Amino acid sequence: MLYRKLGNTGFEASLLGMGCMRLPYIDDTDLTKGVHLEKAFELIRYAIDHGVNYFDTAQGYHAGNSEAVLGEALDQPGLRDKVWITTKHPFWQPCPPDQVRRNLESTLKKLRTDRIDTLFIHGIGPGNWPAILRDDVLGLFEKLKAEGIIRTIGFSYHGNFEHYKEVVAHYPWEVCLLMHNLLDIDREVTAEGLAIAAERGIGVTIMEPLRGGGLSYAPRPVAAVYDSAPTKRTPTEWAFRYLANFPSVSSITSGMSNMEQLKENLAIFSQPDLTPNHLSAAESALLVKAREAYESIVTNPCTGCNYCLPCPQNVGISNIFKLYNDGHRFEFFDQVRRSYMFARRGGSGAEKCNDCGACVPQCPINIDIPKELKVAHATLDGWNE
Repeated sequence: MLYRKLGNTGFEASLLGMGCMRLPYIDDTDLTKGVHLEKAFELIRYAIDHGVNYFDTAQGYHAGNSEAVLGEALDQPGLRDKVWITTKHPFWQPCPPDQVRRNLESTLKKLRTDRIDTLFIHGIGPGNWPAILRDDVLGLFEKLKAEGIIRTIGFSYHGNFEHYKEVVAHYPWEVCLLMHNLLDIDREVTAEGLAIAAERGIGVTIMEPLRGGGLSYAPRPVAAVYDSAPTKRTPTEWAFRYLANFPSVSSITSGMSNMEQLKENLAIFSQPDLTPNHLSAAESALLVKAREAYESIVTNPCTGCNYCLPCPQNVGISNIFKLYNDGHRFEFFDQVRRSYMFARRGGSGAEKCNDCGACVPQCPINIDIPKELKVAHATLDGWNE
């Protein structure tokens, strides 16, 4: 496993971090049954045994259960002290200081620990930043840090580059979690934003490196680009190499749902050449061509974060967008149309959307969800059996 300095925190973070938003489910067709604990524990402990020491979770992941799963997995002698735990406190709803403290006390119990290594303000953006300043959230975090409950203060960000620069300059943040990947180079903070944070001594960690898993697949136009490379690599490896090339990046957080994904990622991040600026000019040019090939295929940018849920009309928003995207990525629509038929029969089809718009402000990447649901429905509908 390769390691990099986490900004000025003094911690050497594994370049591969484990995100705990996509832990394995008991039943992938019925997520209400919850996380498959045995498989989740196996994944987390295997990751630690093979050098992963950076774990990211949040109060809201897995319907509020992610922190508890991680805490139980780490509840073995010596494991907690081997890892850096980050979690997030949401501020998209009013949250007075006493409630923040109660929430954090609940988090500590779930994680079975006496401190949080990094507490992020979750999902800062232009919409909630004024309230965060008004309520002096950072002052509250500083009090918690002085008490030893949290070690470092950070933020995760969803918004535009211009506003991001204001947020970064406002406070001496210690760690940040930013969305960046091979495709979303102009969305949110951009590559320039990564460098700005690193120049200020902030540990830069990356979310959605595979864009919800989509970059693990290469449709024919993209596969043709990758196949032209002298060195053969999987689409997953190319996507990770794009990010590892940035000197500003401290750790790349990937959500892994099964042992196959974890082992593949461990093998990639154990290659000694995965250093800053390791890509040759030819490889960088190849990734530009791969990006252009991806962008030539019409898909929805949904990453499957599920922040848009629950829908008041019970529309399965992220599942519908996943089916739509999978049909395009695999260039095969029979299976996804069949799956959509069952989704409609179960009452979660896009035709139930009434344009209420409740989902739109919850989307961290500003998808016009009602509009895109209509597009997806027109493509997926029609299978009968």
